[in-house]
Amino acid sequence: MRFAFSPEDESFRAAARDWLADNVPRGTRPLRGPALRDFDLAWQRTKFAGGYGAVSWPVECGGAGLGPVRQMIWYEECARAGAPSVGILSIALGHAGPTIVAMGDAAQKAAFLPPILRGEAVWCQGFSEPGAGSDLAGIRTRATVEGDHLVVNGQKIWTSQAQHADWQELLVRTDASAPRHKGLTWVVCDMRTPGITVRPIETIAGEQHFCEVFYDDVRIPLANVVGGLNGGWRVAMSTLASERGAAAASRIFDLCRLVERLVSLARERRGADGRPMIDDAEIAARLAMHRAEAAALRSLGYAMISPGATASADDARGRDAGSLAALLFLHFGELVQRVRETGVTILDAGALALSGEDGDLVRGFLADRMHVIAGGTAEIRRNIVAERVLGLPRGDRA
Repeated sequence: MRFAFSPEDESFRAAARDWLADNVPRGTRPLRGPALRDFDLAWQRTKFAGGYGAVSWPVECGGAGLGPVRQMIWYEECARAGAPSVGILSIALGHAGPTIVAMGDAAQKAAFLPPILRGEAVWCQGFSEPGAGSDLAGIRTRATVEGDHLVVNGQKIWTSQAQHADWQELLVRTDASAPRHKGLTWVVCDMRTPGITVRPIETIAGEQHFCEVFYDDVRIPLANVVGGLNGGWRVAMSTLASERGAAAASRIFDLCRLVERLVSLARERRGADGRPMIDDAEIAARLAMHRAEAAALRSLGYAMISPGATASADDARGRDAGSLAALLFLHFGELVQRVRETGVTILDAGALALSGEDGDLVRGFLADRMHVIAGGTAEIRRNIVAERVLGLPRGDRA
């Protein structure tokens, strides 16, 4: 496939590049605590004021309405400028917001979308449980209807940034007698509600990215149910499609930039023989392969969201945007592992550091292990690609 940008796309790119040159924060992003939340919200407010708060969201929902190609261009220019990522707003902007755009009613859109765009609210995701991660249909956190509220009891885990969140996209079981996929409900939970306990989990990278969340008779208005009672599986699939696509698309260009950073580092660092590490044939070959793979990933990302790509995929095998997103996420998740491993090799003794420029690379190596697990393991993604993209028969499973 040969992909060409329109003159309008190139004009958008030039405007975004100029805007980023003037507005990218120059300070270091904090690693944790209230300062981290404040930094990410301030960056979102700046983008919103500049017209870049949500490039691809519909205009009627507060976005710029420019579509996925311009969104990808925006991601690419952000990486080029070294702009901060969306950070702890990844849930709000990457899948909670898009889910409400696609599935929410008018009142829910009016209540929840503007604060996301204006940089006033942080969201987290309450999907995974200790006994239900990739097997999302196995969740057991239960909710019963009492009057005009749901009353929730149970536990979630791996809830990213729950300690900073104002709201949560929460998946609960509202009908225990129904088949596993039929008794679930997707609901917006106010994280300030009595009965919620959040316990951060310290990771090996020195971050508190993940949390446990406990619910003890937590009352949530039925007005916060998105997609209707027991309609949560369909809504959750919309969420996961957005999550997988956004998680990969927003990081593709950061990965491309990381590869180039490692190339430069290999030219600067010297091995045991005193020569630049780029002169080591194995390291040079690995970097060349990473550069080619990253370029292929970039092309794949653009190809998947270019006009007509999704429509042409809707063939007899039933391919859809969510399934294609799993393919992109799979490729990204496994490639970033290989690139990070090469980075540690180049760092050599610097791989023991957890501060400074070397420490940034080491933390990335440790933190990015999550990308073959989060949002569905690599094995789950392979099953999705095999069955829904390639049309292979579903195999026997335990």
